[in-house]
Amino acid sequence: MHPLRNCALAFFLLLGFPLRNAAQNHWIGTWAAAPQAAFRGRVQTFHNQTLRLIVHTSAGGKKVRIKISNTFGDQPLHIGAAHIARHVAEADIDPASDRTLKFHGHWSTTIPPRSMMISDPADLDVPALSDLAISLFLPETATLTTWHVLAKQTNYVSAETGDATAQVKFPVAKTISFWPFLTSVDVASSPHSAAIVAFGSSLTDGDGSTKDANRRWPDVLAERLQKAGGEAAELGVLNEGIIGNRLLSDSQSPRQAGGPPPLGAVFGELGPALGQAGLARFDRDVLGQAGVKYAILALGVNDMLFPGSFITQTESVTARDLITGNRQLIARAHKKGIRVIGTTIPPFEHALFRDPFYDRFYSPENEKIRQEVNAWIRASGEFDGVIDFDEAVRDPNHATQILPAFDSGDHLHVNDAGNVAQANAIPLALFHTH
Repeated sequence: MHPLRNCALAFFLLLGFPLRNAAQNHWIGTWAAAPQAAFRGRVQTFHNQTLRLIVHTSAGGKKVRIKISNTFGDQPLHIGAAHIARHVAEADIDPASDRTLKFHGHWSTTIPPRSMMISDPADLDVPALSDLAISLFLPETATLTTWHVLAKQTNYVSAETGDATAQVKFPVAKTISFWPFLTSVDVASSPHSAAIVAFGSSLTDGDGSTKDANRRWPDVLAERLQKAGGEAAELGVLNEGIIGNRLLSDSQSPRQAGGPPPLGAVFGELGPALGQAGLARFDRDVLGQAGVKYAILALGVNDMLFPGSFITQTESVTARDLITGNRQLIARAHKKGIRVIGTTIPPFEHALFRDPFYDRFYSPENEKIRQEVNAWIRASGEFDGVIDFDEAVRDPNHATQILPAFDSGDHLHVNDAGNVAQANAIPLALFHTH
């Protein structure tokens, strides 16, 4: 063997680097959820309990690993045990598929504050478009500081009775509709495989879709890719949408002085959970995903709608502001060799929050901004591709409104049929694995 090759081999062995896995494993994300900070004033804790979290895959693979996030925690997060298995029904798993997850060779791990941990790979045949159950045992008091709020998925919590990670019939004490701590699942696939990241707000996160049905538009896109077969079936689709998220600003602003108290109170409580600005979280939630080759940008609507309702009018944005923000994301992605696909902003006339009294989001000024931004997305040529969500879901007889058949009821978020229409509007030719 060449002396330099000997030196390199010795170096990697010294670091404990798995040479065989490095040569054989090409990791891509098959599922993801963007980490969010906890609500203000609401402290939730787990102690001596097990979480069983259900996730829906996009692409398949023969090995699997997970990422656990303590991104917004100010105390260490101790994981006493972790398992992964194929999900059967409710909280139950297929026992033949149950695998223990280790962390640097250990059964348990402690994740420092403001950080995350990736598990060691586990041998498990993960089918595309299947449900997995990830079980995390929390032996010490764990404050829920990092989660994904809008799971649209039933998850399960045990009583304070110890480690239930391996139990086929899970001892359910309560159900939850969010994902605590878990932020991604990766699979090892072929060298041609890659991941698509959908980067957006509640319109991407699935608000308006049916719970436990996986009808968000990224889910439907994953189904289309699998149906297309070939190399398209080796594309994972990761949903990095956050309800209420803005492109340009963190959602931490005080409510508009003199504004309706219920809106202000709600926004004050939810603020941290609505996420860091898209510009701030892009590196973590897009560039940091395994195997990412494509980014679909779908942020900007909340930058327009929040000022004057949830937050002060002084935070109003212009079309130029939103275009500049998108250009920054395009440049950052291109530096990493990632292709960027733009999406037009669907209509929102009569959009409301909880009660018709708060029909405050739409204005002629906001509509003008939407039209200007959409025109730039369609015609600028600055994106590597364009998806016209506006055209897919607008009412052809009233172009400032969502088609009634696609309206979830709040005139802002689409229902399951609207998500299917958006996913069907995505040209699969945008995604080339070579």
